[in-house]
Amino acid sequence: MMRRRTTLLTGCTALALTFGATACGSSDPVSAGGGDKALGGQTVTVAGVWSGSEQKNFQKVLDAFAEKTGAKTQFVSTGDNVSTVVGSKIEGGNAPDVVMVPQVGVLQQFAENGWLQQLSGTTEKAVDTNFAPVWKTYGSVDGTLYGLYFKAAHKSTVWYSPDAFTQAGVEPPATYDDLLKAGHTVSDSGLAAFSVAGQDGWTLTDWFENIYLSQAGPEKYDALATHELKWTDPSVVEALTTLGKLFKDKQLLAGGQNGALNTDFPGSVEKVFGPKPEAGMVYEGDFVAGVAKDQFGKSIGKDANFFPFPAVGAGEAPVVSGGDAAVVLKDGKNTKAGMALLEYLATPEAAAVWAGAGGFLSPNTKLDLASYGDDVTRATAKSLIDAGDSVRFDMSDQAPAAFGGTKGAGEWKLLQDFLRDPSDPKATAAALEAAAAKAYKG
Repeated sequence: MMRRRTTLLTGCTALALTFGATACGSSDPVSAGGGDKALGGQTVTVAGVWSGSEQKNFQKVLDAFAEKTGAKTQFVSTGDNVSTVVGSKIEGGNAPDVVMVPQVGVLQQFAENGWLQQLSGTTEKAVDTNFAPVWKTYGSVDGTLYGLYFKAAHKSTVWYSPDAFTQAGVEPPATYDDLLKAGHTVSDSGLAAFSVAGQDGWTLTDWFENIYLSQAGPEKYDALATHELKWTDPSVVEALTTLGKLFKDKQLLAGGQNGALNTDFPGSVEKVFGPKPEAGMVYEGDFVAGVAKDQFGKSIGKDANFFPFPAVGAGEAPVVSGGDAAVVLKDGKNTKAGMALLEYLATPEAAAVWAGAGGFLSPNTKLDLASYGDDVTRATAKSLIDAGDSVRFDMSDQAPAAFGGTKGAGEWKLLQDFLRDPSDPKATAAALEAAAAKAYKG
């Protein structure tokens, strides 16, 4: 589940907002104030990857929708294989009304399969008003809006132990070279620099994407994400070479390469913020805070903090994001009520429910940052919002699942192989291109 890069474990503002009551065919809007139970007796089924505290917190959002509309809601956890589970439910005549899709590539696949309904004019207007245009682009296929990005992840955050930095006498670095220098200083003080979750291949794609976006720039990033640029391009080899400097430096990796390959994502957070720290830093998205807080009792901002993924070479500091897009299935039993749910999810009021619960970032620019529960989360959310259209969506999530989203295959496996032996970036780039070419043709 951790692959959802959008997250992990992680006072609703009273707003005078309305959303259209397309769900019941009425011309009367369903008031966000909660008096009109226009969807009474109707049930909306929602499928998504979330479980644990994420599912619990999303249920609070669904409960707020139910309180407003009188609708009942049912959430079905799919696990990581969203495409397979939803496809089988459609074939079995038991399609959910709404799916929270965690990958751009899967959203595109659903649209190409003819599974999705175009979102309502009310939702599209809210997206145009409340979101940076890039989020509409990622939610659209061939110019038609099918997906509303409700939950986002900021995947350009490096999390560190303030105690470890104080002991080593280092400050959060602003460049990638300084990051490695700080890592050596932390290592000299007794802890490894980085805990790397090499057992989960998706974390390695995130490392590569941040380096590539900063070093090669957004235009090449976009071209590589759509396979208009081949993985054998010199810019890819350069980024792998940069990443390889970290991977081959045993002083920087907790447990060395073998230790990294045997560490999953939760374990990587534990090695920095658990009871027996082994490293001073762990790179991953904002959702690291949820694990540090919920599983290890850390106070965010005091016991655990972050700095932005630093700029590589002459490039800009990267802002890579992930996200979960709500889509409405044509074959759902209550698609009109599903559409009403998306109209609600497009409001800052809905986002504020989960923001108050924690473990959540919203790309909705109208959400009051005061809705977040701590200063660190507010800073992360502000960074994501301020990035505007310079945000780039997780590249592997844009790829066909066979290349960018399958355990033991494609990019995940090849970057694990590179972590094991980073001596030949050109060979790794060639292997990545061979796998990408096959997946994109398929």
